[in-house]
Amino acid sequence: RDFNERCAQCSEVNWGLTDGGRFYCRSCHNITERTREVVDTNFISNARVQTVSKRLRKQEKKDKGCEWYVCEGFQLVLKKQAEALEALGVCPQMKDEVLYNFWRCYLQKSKQAYCNRPAGETAKALSVCDSSTDVDSEPERPSLLHLLSLSESEGDLQTDCSFVSSTSKVSESISVCSGSVDGSSYFMKNEKEKLRMTMPMTLSFCYMALLWLREPMTLSDLLRFVVEGHIPYLNVFQHFPEKMKLCGLDLKIFCVESWPVYEEVHNKMFELAAFLDLPRFPDITDSCFLHPDMLCMKYLMEANLPDELHCWTCRVVKKIRIGEADFLTLVPGNKSTRKVKYDVLAAAVIVVVLKLLFLLDDHYEWLLSDFAEERNKSNKEGSPYFEFKKWYKVIKCSLDVKQKKLDEERAKYLWRCEKPLFYSAQKKSKVLKRRQMVVNLQNQFGKLSGSVRPAEKPNPSSFQFSWSEENTEESCFHGHSLKGILQEKQGVLTAINSDYWLCTVKLCSEKLCGHLGHYREVDFPQSYNFVLSLFSFLLRMQPSYIHDEVCMIEHKLFNKKICKKPKYNTVRRK
Repeated sequence: RDFNERCAQCSEVNWGLTDGGRFYCRSCHNITERTREVVDTNFISNARVQTVSKRLRKQEKKDKGCEWYVCEGFQLVLKKQAEALEALGVCPQMKDEVLYNFWRCYLQKSKQAYCNRPAGETAKALSVCDSSTDVDSEPERPSLLHLLSLSESEGDLQTDCSFVSSTSKVSESISVCSGSVDGSSYFMKNEKEKLRMTMPMTLSFCYMALLWLREPMTLSDLLRFVVEGHIPYLNVFQHFPEKMKLCGLDLKIFCVESWPVYEEVHNKMFELAAFLDLPRFPDITDSCFLHPDMLCMKYLMEANLPDELHCWTCRVVKKIRIGEADFLTLVPGNKSTRKVKYDVLAAAVIVVVLKLLFLLDDHYEWLLSDFAEERNKSNKEGSPYFEFKKWYKVIKCSLDVKQKKLDEERAKYLWRCEKPLFYSAQKKSKVLKRRQMVVNLQNQFGKLSGSVRPAEKPNPSSFQFSWSEENTEESCFHGHSLKGILQEKQGVLTAINSDYWLCTVKLCSEKLCGHLGHYREVDFPQSYNFVLSLFSFLLRMQPSYIHDEVCMIEHKLFNKKICKKPKYNTVRRK
């Protein structure tokens, strides 16, 4: 009723409203750029709320790019990461429903969208800008959700336009050192009130969504795919649209020059889940991939260990009750529950089982290996006896090759972005020309030095080693027997060895020290250190974190009586 202008095409005055709030002609269906103001007194008193339409952003002069916000940059990063995970086999529900809702909830909790004017900032914004300014003539904040949502009709963002436009004017003088509107003020936010978004937190978002769906991907797998380049993280800003100019503090926010750290991503995920007030996550049952029994089976195959060890890992999991849903399931905000690292927990269970059977004291395992070698010479039928010494040699050789290759790839990694950054159309040609000169020089020096161009990256896989009976180059120990180290008592198989040495007698406070047990390589047997280094490579983390989980499991197993010996803490097993 309030819009009485004639249509530019048919000259009729017969207007309707689209879902996005625009006026359209009912006669010729022509859509205008004008939007309708909606006054809703039920929402909040004396506040004018308007739906921001998804129209083209106003370009600044001299091709300086369009207005964009830091949260939009992180949203693009999440979108790229979700698409990469979907390409790796994760169900589409992760991107379109779970991650979408988590991000939407974060924007609301951090008061960046889906809320009224943030407290404390409204008065400062209104004191600078006249509230009677025409909204349609001011820059608009674009929708923050249509990039993640597949449905274009769900992209409208309920926000306060007068606040957005006024803060845009306030930030004009502040954002001189950044391409985004709020890049300069981003670091001035109070971290106690809001959980500030960072690049590692994008991986925390992804892992939280994977955990909610109980997808067969651990955090160590996620970080390994990031390092291998299958999931965008390093130099991800090169995928930003050309209109989104990055400069100054924007690079400090989005430019990453270090590999993601397991502990940081894991801890941020728990903080994020508590910040969003999420309910209890779906239960981790024995049929889920993240259950210790399932992960132990995977890591036994990865470490080329006998299949018969799996029944022993299941016995340990059942005895100390770490396979129950209440222990494994994430309950956000519950400080009494332990922050479970599913992959580290499974690796630690395998280490404890190897200590139970082989002791790993640099003496007993070699005696068992010599005994198994003699039995294999006379035993030509059936499964061969497992030889720890032979397994050690095979794994050591393969592990050294893999570790050397990984170290070389990390040393040769080019941290500089392949896509050159330029901040104006005048400098674009100059920057591109300089970049092309660098590429040509690199190719010429490469030909002169005879360096081979790197081959294409192989397809991502959950397994880093390939062990099979058909592989004649490497010995496969999956089908080997443990008869040489087991004995039957009252119908139950037990280990011949009855001793066990503890990694530590008393656990440290994880809050004070950061670790349950202090790990120094010189204080432990070489066999134990080697097993830790193997799983450290598989999980891409420090051996000390696996050692902590081993200490925790040992104190759950032997919590009644602990005896001491001069060199190692030992305890008699029953």
